[in-house]
Amino acid sequence: MQYCIGKEELNFFKELSEAFGPPGFEDEVMTLVKEYATSFADEIRRDNLGSLVLVKKGASETPKVVIAGHADEVGFIVSGITKEGYIKFLPLGGWWDQVLLAQRVVIRTNKGYVYGVISSKPPHLLKEEERGKVVKIDSMFIDVGATSKEDVERLGVRIGDPITPWSPFMKSNTENTVFGKAFDDRVGVFMAVETLRVLSENNLKHPNTLMAVITVQEEVGLRGAQTSAYVTEPDVALIAEVDIAGDVPGISPYEAPSKLGRGPSIVTYDSTMIPNQRLKEFIINVAEETGTPYQLSIIPRGGTDAGRFHLYRTGRPSIVIGVPTRNIHSHISVLHIKDLENAVKLLAESVLRLNKEVLKKLLP
Repeated sequence: MQYCIGKEELNFFKELSEAFGPPGFEDEVMTLVKEYATSFADEIRRDNLGSLVLVKKGASETPKVVIAGHADEVGFIVSGITKEGYIKFLPLGGWWDQVLLAQRVVIRTNKGYVYGVISSKPPHLLKEEERGKVVKIDSMFIDVGATSKEDVERLGVRIGDPITPWSPFMKSNTENTVFGKAFDDRVGVFMAVETLRVLSENNLKHPNTLMAVITVQEEVGLRGAQTSAYVTEPDVALIAEVDIAGDVPGISPYEAPSKLGRGPSIVTYDSTMIPNQRLKEFIINVAEETGTPYQLSIIPRGGTDAGRFHLYRTGRPSIVIGVPTRNIHSHISVLHIKDLENAVKLLAESVLRLNKEVLKKLLP
């Protein structure tokens, strides 16, 4: 099977990347997915937490195969407004304080979007002993250009309003890589939806029921995966995610083995799940049979929605397929288009082979 990201697919990925969607506020992402998938999904469901399920019926009702990617991105939430008109905030998801200063953000209010920049006490006024210290998030504030609390309130900003990075999507000058925000995990959303679309529009018969699941609130505790598992009742879960690219100065190969441009990652370990070993070997065999490049990887610190799906009821064979990505949990991430293409290809080829006999071999 051949798969290529064309102009329309890249535009969909761009829209996903630029969409507003921190944990608990993913509706803009879900609307994009529903509009894109309406023509090829046999059925669309939601759970009560907000996760979206796109169903594609195959030659058999079982096994039920889930490909899950989470819609939410790391963001912030308004925690207060100073009398001078600066906005205090708390993180939604994991942030490294050092990547935040001087970055632009957007706040969603009941009156529309408000743009600002993350700031702190100017370095010119810092004492010598303060200059060597990392500025912590509780010492930062968002400047929206206001001069009073009343100015900010007139803009509609209130405690509890969500905030995300502002970062336009773009191709790099190499043409092989792209820059953007929220690749963790709009990459997974793209992979799940595109796999379903490719199978549907090419009329490829799969021996199962495929469900592309777009989960919510992964970055604050894998919450959407826990509820959507009850909606989908999967037999097998393939989690579509980013992987931490290790081709960055200062990183040893054993810390993060994957590199941009060398294929999707088959994640052999993360802090929330040790994958089903028979499923891991099955995915490796599919990659080798189809000539799809792949990398074996580990994620020493960090988890994915697989941490919930693999514990559903009596346990479900699960694994993570990742796309190596630089600078996750920041304003600008970087990935290689070929890795994304090959990840979709690997998922689609795996779904085409996941029948009842294969499922039996995956179980103890």
